[in-house]
Amino acid sequence: MTLLKRRLAAARAWVLGSRASTGSLTRRMISIAALWIGVLLVGGGFALDRVLSEAITRNFDAQLEYVLNAMIASAEIGPDGEVRFNRPLGDQRFLEPYSGLYWQVSGHSHEPFRSRSLWDRALRQGDPHHGRTLHVADSDEFDGEPLRVLDREVRLPGSSTEWRFQVAASRAGLNDQIAVLRRTLVRSFAILGLGLLILAALQATYGLWPLRTLRRAVAAVSSGISARIDAKFPNEVRPLVEELNELLAHNERQAEEARRHAGNLAHALKTPLTVLMNEATANSPELAETVVRTTMTMRRQVDHHLARARAVGRRANAQARAEIWPSLKAVERAMARMHRHVTVDLAGDQQAVAHVERQDLDEILGNLIENAAKYGHGRVFVTVARVATELPNGRKADWVELLIEDDGPGIPEAERGKLFERGARLDTGKPGTGLGLAIVRDVIGIYGGTITLEESEDLGGLQIRVRLPAAA
Repeated sequence: MTLLKRRLAAARAWVLGSRASTGSLTRRMISIAALWIGVLLVGGGFALDRVLSEAITRNFDAQLEYVLNAMIASAEIGPDGEVRFNRPLGDQRFLEPYSGLYWQVSGHSHEPFRSRSLWDRALRQGDPHHGRTLHVADSDEFDGEPLRVLDREVRLPGSSTEWRFQVAASRAGLNDQIAVLRRTLVRSFAILGLGLLILAALQATYGLWPLRTLRRAVAAVSSGISARIDAKFPNEVRPLVEELNELLAHNERQAEEARRHAGNLAHALKTPLTVLMNEATANSPELAETVVRTTMTMRRQVDHHLARARAVGRRANAQARAEIWPSLKAVERAMARMHRHVTVDLAGDQQAVAHVERQDLDEILGNLIENAAKYGHGRVFVTVARVATELPNGRKADWVELLIEDDGPGIPEAERGKLFERGARLDTGKPGTGLGLAIVRDVIGIYGGTITLEESEDLGGLQIRVRLPAAA
């Protein structure tokens, strides 16, 4: 139960997040979305503002260039050598003083020819451009009236003078258009950003809702209201739910196994204790012999259940793995010291690794090989191989298979099942408690393996086939 509570607490902490260190997942997702949306909208807004502002400015300049080209097309040199227009420019603003639209034609040693809208002012000529390309510039030469000025130097027919044609317009209209554009962009992008933030908040809230449901389900399991997490969850959360349910089922199995072991041990010890009590109260002369015999029985039972309990506890370690060959070599050396007349031959896959704890593997191999050495006539043959079997669901299971053969008299098929009973011994002339194979069978079963007794074709005695889950 303690392990389950720790794992449930860890799962609950994962679902809720550690407030002290990571904060709320919803707030983190919304904050990240807000930051990214802000960066995109600001960057996109600046780029769009630049593109549209340049487009408005180009359109403004195109209108002024059209007027400039019209001036050049209608300009000619008069009899006095001065520039004049053979037709008037069509825009009425050129005739209104300070209207915001102006033109001027100037040449070296000539009086500037100006529009009436300039009245008593003149456009600044500036430095020569050394070319006849269009020149565009902003000017602050008129107080309170920033200008957009386009000019071009042209040599008119019949004149040796480079004439500078200039047309200027107040930037107030252009600035107003850009200001309207920017206000529209700011409002539009603000509404878009707000909408995206609301969408991100809804997405985070709705997307993380299964975790809130999972939190409530875990809390219900922790408080004992329910035994399983039965709610339906999305595909991304379902593996976690399945792992939690498997953990709960595993804990229930362990708890049930512990209760069963405790009950079996209590039942196994009840009869010997009753015998001791009766012998003691009756002052039996055979009390000492009875105590020794009964306590040995009790000790066997305790050893058996302790071995099962240790194996169950170690099985919970998902990383359990043990190499088969080093354990076999260790048992071989031990048999060489204990049974000097016995030869243990090893063969097969030396790289095989089983999904089992090394201590339990040593106990399995030690019991089985010792029995083969004890009841055989001097030869024990151990073969290791990796095999694969197909499961009912279509998947394949990998196993490490061990064949332990001896050259003893063998065991009739009808009596082989009795060897797995606690305390059962077919040969009472050999020392032992009769618990070895029972413990081995239980430990192998705990790891999901199998053990079967067969007849050895090569040595003629007993062949024990053990299969343990193979480790990756």
